[in-house]
Amino acid sequence: MTARIPVDRSRIFRMAGALVGLAVVLGACTHTNNDVTASVPDDYRLRHPIAIQEADQSVVIFIGHARGGLTASQRADVMGLAQSWFHEGTGAIVADLPVGTSNAAAAADSFREIQALLAAAGVPARGVVVHRYHPSDPRQMAAIRLNYPKISAIAGPCGLWPEDLGPSIKDKSYLENKPYYNFGCSYQRNMAAMVDNPSDLVQPRTETAAYTARRTEGFEKYRKGSSTTTIYPEAERAKLSDSGK
Repeated sequence: MTARIPVDRSRIFRMAGALVGLAVVLGACTHTNNDVTASVPDDYRLRHPIAIQEADQSVVIFIGHARGGLTASQRADVMGLAQSWFHEGTGAIVADLPVGTSNAAAAADSFREIQALLAAAGVPARGVVVHRYHPSDPRQMAAIRLNYPKISAIAGPCGLWPEDLGPSIKDKSYLENKPYYNFGCSYQRNMAAMVDNPSDLVQPRTETAAYTARRTEGFEKYRKGSSTTTIYPEAERAKLSDSGK
């Protein structure tokens, strides 16, 4: 016959309560405040990033009805486009030539002159693709458009105001003293438009070779124990004032 061991119910309740309290404490320690994935970054460079993409560089040549040919400024535009194409073009030059319009004959004469200018600038014949079009709006003056693709930087769009700038309890950026959404967008857009080589925003350029003659002269002075600084004899003449002497 087995003996029955008395059970202390109050002790069991105390142990269970301790375990529950320990679980609550551990749960509070592991709790993290998860940010919303779609939240707006505070840094304007992340909120309005500069993207590198391929865009079109174009020149519009307006042609009259009675006479073909290019003006002096239009010739300069065509030659400038040809020079830029060698530097930054990533595809052929596409020429949009109007057809079926009142100035179609004059446009054809002008395009022959454009082809001659491009050939004189060194653009090969396979580097120009002709695309004929008819304007959908009869009131619009038909023109010759020259465009080519290139790598460009772009940011925006700007002018988006999802929240009111005024004080409001519903505006989280105002309550948390954060910059408004459109802050820094125009700066990023202007920076993207002004940069000459968009790849400079991503990676540095390769270093050029050192000037060997100048470097050798500096090393020779260092070997002899002479001063390696450059002496400018006419430096005093460039001063505008003698005050402080």
